[in-house]
Amino acid sequence: MRIRVTGGAGYLGSVLVPLLLADRHEVVVVDNFMYRQTSLLDCCHDARLTIVRGDVRDPDARSQALVDVEAVAHLAAIVGDPACTRQPELARDTNVEATRALLRDAERAGVRRFVFASTCSNYGKLTDPDAYATEEWELRPVSLYAETKVEAELAVLAHTRNGLPGCCLRLATVYGASPRMRFDLTVNEFVRDLAAGRELVVYGEQFWRPYVHVRDAARALALALTSPAEAVSGNVFNVGETSENYRKLDLVELLQQRIEDAAVSFAGLTAPWIRSGMCVQHARVLGVPPHERV
Repeated sequence: MRIRVTGGAGYLGSVLVPLLLADRHEVVVVDNFMYRQTSLLDCCHDARLTIVRGDVRDPDARSQALVDVEAVAHLAAIVGDPACTRQPELARDTNVEATRALLRDAERAGVRRFVFASTCSNYGKLTDPDAYATEEWELRPVSLYAETKVEAELAVLAHTRNGLPGCCLRLATVYGASPRMRFDLTVNEFVRDLAAGRELVVYGEQFWRPYVHVRDAARALALALTSPAEAVSGNVFNVGETSENYRKLDLVELLQQRIEDAAVSFAGLTAPWIRSGMCVQHARVLGVPPHERV
């Protein structure tokens, strides 16, 4: 297929793009390269890769990258609570308005598949401390980032009802090495600090979060792009694995087994063994085992 990947030079996109090229798809990347990243250099020799330097908010960049495209993986976004809080207008313009515009463009262009990278943050804090969040769970966003993702999800599903085959993937907290590395993600930050010999200060060590390796997240996106339309269209899928729910304390213990003399201190201790935060039940869309854990 000819697949367009918005944000294709980002943390997840730069893992997804080589995967799609290896499967012999033609890939059109749209990215504004706001971090001056060189994460796609290893792919530039591939004649099936086209890179459009542009912003998804720009109508010309959107239309240029939709020529003869059969499927869209929409990853471009202002990601995470801190980034959205710093630039709330940019976050809404990029995460919500640009998504709506891209959906309209894709519909007019006759795109046959639209896969939206969403987030497990949409669930917010669970009201039942012993429950797992399934795709049917009520959405209770508690941050601007999650609010924008919920709005974008609703837009995707609305266009699906209008005939554009689309689905949403609620990714667990992503971790792992990428050509466009991010160290603002919990596992990556912990590994960096401990491997560098720094003291790691951990806040809220008893809070639970679901995690997924960046390669598994990329494989989930590729699977959603290439699965039969009737299997994915109009659906929302959690992307993760039930056994990959961890507290920060669990992450620290795993890392201490692998990094000698790891210096860790805990701040703001919570009552022991209280299940707080969120855990996510495994995705229905994934038929592949997770990579080896940290």
